Parts: sequence; structure tokens; C-alpha cells
Amino acid sequence: MSFCCGASMIGALGSLRNHRTYINNVPILHCPVCNRIDVHPKIQEEYEILSEYAQADDTPEVDFKEYINNESLAQIFENCAVIDEGRIDEVFKQQIDNALDLLLVAKHIKDKEWEEILKVRLNKLSERLSKWKSQKQR
Repeated sequence: MSFCCGASMIGALGSLRNHRTYINNVPILHCPVCNRIDVHPKIQEEYEILSEYAQADDTPEVDFKEYINNESLAQIFENCAVIDEGRIDEVFKQQIDNALDLLLVAKHIKDKEWEEILKVRLNKLSERLSKWKSQKQR
């Protein structure tokens, strides 16, 4: 499990641009609070090799899914607390629930600084969920 700015990062498949090449279906870790995106550490080396070859061949687009199967995807994401499988609303709700649980702990141990950090995180997650819902309704 990876963390960013205190939030657990979400496992997902994403598209990344490396110079002039787009690499699709790359296992990534995504922070729902600050939007940081990292290539999943378990495939970092393969990603770098593939992107180097694609750049050398001047390939505009590559699909990483050709190099992994469902079984290896399960292993890659086994330590992720949350996996985005296309239900972004559920991902945000899980993150909000986790932050609320942590807020209860922070209040119980009377850690005011942690409470404030968690409240900021909850506000950002709630804003993102609301924004996603309003975009979906259009």
C-alpha cells in the first residue's frame, strides 16, 4: 500500500505520456487528494524499458496490457487498499469512509493537528466527489 499526503493511493490502469509516446493501460497509483500519479513500483522497470523502445522506434502509442495478464494484475494490485475498476464514485466514498474512521481516532486521542489534516482531506475528497457527480449528470 502506498500513501501520498496522508491518503492511501488508488491502484488503477492509466495512460501516461512519455515524451511523444502515449502508453495505455499502465498500472499506476493515484492520489485522490493531490492527484499525484506514480507508475506502480512492481512494473516500473518494465515501463521504463517499454518507453525507451517506443521512443527509439518513434512509436506514438503503446498498450502496456499486451505485456501483462489478469493474473499478474491481481499480484500488482494485491497491496492496494482501493482499486479503481471504473467506479470512481465508489473509490471516493471508500476514501471518505477511511478518512472519517481516522478522524474518529484522531478525536479520540485528542490530536488536533491530525484532525485538521483529516478535515482538509475530507473537504477535498467531498469536493472531488461532488464535481465528478455533477460532470456525470451532464
